[in-house]
Amino acid sequence: MSWQPRLTDDGSFTFYSGLFDECFHSFHGARQEAKYKYIEPCQLYQKAQENDCLHLLDICYGLGYNSAAAIAAIWSANPTCYIRLIALELDVTVSQQAASQGLLASFSSPHGDLSSLLREFADTQKLRSPQLQADLYLGDARSQIQKVVRSGFHADAIFLDPFSPPKCPQLWTVEFLAQVSQCLHPKGRLATYSSAAAVRTALSQAGLFFGATQGVGRRSPGTIASFLPNDLPPLLPQEREHLHTRAAIPYRDANLNDSRATILQRRDQEREISHLEPTSRWKKRWTQNKSIPE
Repeated sequence: MSWQPRLTDDGSFTFYSGLFDECFHSFHGARQEAKYKYIEPCQLYQKAQENDCLHLLDICYGLGYNSAAAIAAIWSANPTCYIRLIALELDVTVSQQAASQGLLASFSSPHGDLSSLLREFADTQKLRSPQLQADLYLGDARSQIQKVVRSGFHADAIFLDPFSPPKCPQLWTVEFLAQVSQCLHPKGRLATYSSAAAVRTALSQAGLFFGATQGVGRRSPGTIASFLPNDLPPLLPQEREHLHTRAAIPYRDANLNDSRATILQRRDQEREISHLEPTSRWKKRWTQNKSIPE
């Protein structure tokens, strides 16, 4: 498949997926999303200054922006910090073409050309250097995450970046996020761009506390989650209420192998019989109150 770059507002590029009918990033900026949705909420600058080794798990590696931004941020804060990265991706051609087209060239590193390292990573699915060990696991993330769990890997930061829940509910289910949470260090943080109530409910059922992160070029925030409730940014009142509507009914996939259609249908059926407040009523209440942001 040939992936054609699309310019975003911050000067970085993304690709469009015909399979999911979505771009990999917001048009407000792929680099901005990496920084404000993942790197800063996971406190990677601070963690790098305090530790000589950091473990990262990048779920849905895609073009590689989140991992590239993380590596650059860590080494800018502590050039001697050793990084252990595991990345999950369905289609390796995405990262290969992003690297070959030079889309990650703007990320700098004190340990050689980071863009070249990431091109090698995309081509060989592994990197071994004095400061970086990285592995790219290809295939359905639902099976690959179980491999990560069995390995005993515990990440200081997890980047959860699938396509949107309606387009790819397989990677937002209670069962999948329960597996993901097993890969998080007790003091680690999980970040995602999604603020969907269904996703936040699933994170809660996985044993995680969560807060809101700032939006990037749009009104909706992202989500940061941790086993520790301390220092998590608070939710707005409307976000808390959203968790008590039918929108908060999570996606389910008991055996981690159901189709998108089956997962969506199951959730629709559960919402139809739910006694929770209709989401439309919640939305109307908050959008009518002009003193409160939507």
